[in-house]
Amino acid sequence: MLFYILDLVGIAVFAVSGVLAARDRALDILGVIVVATMTAVGGGTLRDVLLDRHPIFWIADVSYLLVIIISALLTVAYVRFRPPPVMSLRVADAFGLALFALSGARLAELAEVPPLIVVLMGTMTGVAGGVLRDVVTARIPLILQREIYASAAIAGVSLYLVLQAIGVSQQIAFLVGGALVVVLRIAALRWDLHLPTFR
Repeated sequence: MLFYILDLVGIAVFAVSGVLAARDRALDILGVIVVATMTAVGGGTLRDVLLDRHPIFWIADVSYLLVIIISALLTVAYVRFRPPPVMSLRVADAFGLALFALSGARLAELAEVPPLIVVLMGTMTGVAGGVLRDVVTARIPLILQREIYASAAIAGVSLYLVLQAIGVSQQIAFLVGGALVVVLRIAALRWDLHLPTFR
């Protein structure tokens, strides 16, 4: 039940980041909801297709779509009357990245794939929706910039696997791994940290 709740929270957070990304793109309300939906389910859909999980998670459980729509509408209502806090898109994206990366890794584990594939599936679940969001809203995807983004997801999922390997419960490993993703992303934003650039 905890994992399901965290999954819904991740969906809501990524939907919010989708709305914030679309807010200055002159989209109508349907367009905003479409961007929010692509952001929220893009990574998980690709994960389910590659892992041959059918039906796709949001088709099997319509609650995901309801959470997206409600989150998007509430965010639209909020930003119409009050500007979002500075860096809100990046902070919302950091939490969404953490929750999606770890939930994607957990589902990959259930498919009994090797640890490397678990890391890849978790990372892809976390970043693919954001890539779709940025492409649709005409931004350079964060994964292609110098920021610590996909690497934060890789670190968090790797820690999640290591903690389980040494006997830590899955729930605690999930929370600690997710916290590492958030800390790395926020630290990168706060102090302009990035990986070395290839020249």
